Amino acid sequence: METESEPYVRLATLRQLHQVVAELNTARSLADTLQTVADGVVNGLGYELACVNLVRPDGDLVVAAFAGNPSAEALITGRVGSRDAWERRLAMGEPWGALRFISYTEGWVLDDDDVPQWYTEGPEPRFEDEWHPADRLFAPMYATGAAGGELLGVISVDRPRNGRRPGAWGREALQMYAFQAAIAISNARLRANMQRALVRLEREQQALRASEESFRQAFEYAPSGMAIAEMGGDQHGRLLRTNDALCRLLGRPASAMRRYSFSDLVHPEDIGTLLRTSAEGGRAELRLARRDGTYVWVSLRNSVVADAADGPRFLLTHVEDIEERKRRELQLAHRASHDSLTGLPNSAELRARLGARLCRRPHAGRPSAVDSLDAAYEHGFDFGHASLQQDEGFDHHVHTVAPEEGEVDDGTKGLAVLFCDLDGFKSINDRFGHHTGDAVLIEVARRLTSGVRDGDTVARLGGDEFVVLADGLGRADAQDLAVRLRNAIIPPIRVDGRAVRVGASFGIGWAHCGMSADEVLHSADQRMYVEKRSRAKQQRRAG
Repeated sequence: METESEPYVRLATLRQLHQVVAELNTARSLADTLQTVADGVVNGLGYELACVNLVRPDGDLVVAAFAGNPSAEALITGRVGSRDAWERRLAMGEPWGALRFISYTEGWVLDDDDVPQWYTEGPEPRFEDEWHPADRLFAPMYATGAAGGELLGVISVDRPRNGRRPGAWGREALQMYAFQAAIAISNARLRANMQRALVRLEREQQALRASEESFRQAFEYAPSGMAIAEMGGDQHGRLLRTNDALCRLLGRPASAMRRYSFSDLVHPEDIGTLLRTSAEGGRAELRLARRDGTYVWVSLRNSVVADAADGPRFLLTHVEDIEERKRRELQLAHRASHDSLTGLPNSAELRARLGARLCRRPHAGRPSAVDSLDAAYEHGFDFGHASLQQDEGFDHHVHTVAPEEGEVDDGTKGLAVLFCDLDGFKSINDRFGHHTGDAVLIEVARRLTSGVRDGDTVARLGGDEFVVLADGLGRADAQDLAVRLRNAIIPPIRVDGRAVRVGASFGIGWAHCGMSADEVLHSADQRMYVEKRSRAKQQRRAG
């Protein structure tokens, strides 16, 4: 039966419990919470010593807080006990509800394990419920409040101030206190984790802001052009942002650039190059349009700005001005394929252009000019960009044919090769020097170029020899062209106030498939010499 004093004891215990639990919620940090837990056991629940053992991430338990005896506190605070030793203690303890009690009669077997502990002295118990200095009482703390939850730590207590083992209400108070302490520790740990997360987030945001600012400055103030374009969707390729260097290069303001994509600005001949350029790590050299209508050679280098969640989002393009390098390359290429004196295509370029029209397989039939043109359009042949195919099995090729031999023009249109040799040039060189001779060659080259159609080729073969390639001519057309060009060369050429004259002999050859470029040139050369000998005989007869 309940004694008269028990209701008062219960009421006092509940008041003390309420007070110490309230203090648990005032702690500001996890360390303060742990110390408050230990202090509450001593100050509020009436024990002389209290130790809070907290579970570490590796599973072992560390003495995180102590109250009641400074010397004992200095001895064990911060020391670690293994999880196995603690599990053994909790398993062998006598269950007092959720508490575990180990009597001095059994606890001696634990004296040599690694759990940090203290030793108190005192007389042997005289009564059955009197507290022995070697008695041990543990209050486990679980995350869910129940014994089946995750173990957060263990409160170890020693010697109630009244010197007796706690009764039913004392045990229940300690058990309830351990339950509330577990909640307070969990909340404190959560707050600490949140605070660390907030600090980490703030640092990451600061780093992100610093990174964005670094990127912005690197983007805006880069010495070469930079652009950011959309990837995917209806607006794929549209320029979202351009730096000052790119705007200056193209002569366009940033607000206007946002209306374009690179496909809107690229030279029509380079659109294929742009479309073939890989989005990720792609490189291309092409021409972009300036605001004044001119084009500038640039090198584009792409990289993808990816989003971890949504995949590729933007395309970052580096645009480098390579106009000077391209100009030098074109100059070198022009120098390699053109005569340095006259600027005309040289012998190598002449043979390349001639070889571009010829294949090794001779044409079996002799189609008319109309048939040749129809075949050309049917196969998509581009006369301005003739393929250099020389393969024996190249079937999709508009064969080059020649008119029939003889004086009568049969109507066939072919590729005429006019071989021109200047008459009297050597004497000019001998009498007036190479300076005058060079001036004569330059003027002859100009007159020949002025006398042919756009698309025809005038080349200097070497010395005073020139060659004209004229496509789509019949035999009479070629002869008329030779006469016009000879008449254009004959008029006097003034050099340093002196008038000099040269004549010209022309030989007309015809190119057709099955011949090599050298064979075509040799044929025209031979006809030129035949004509020159014939004219020489006529002049001797006339003299």
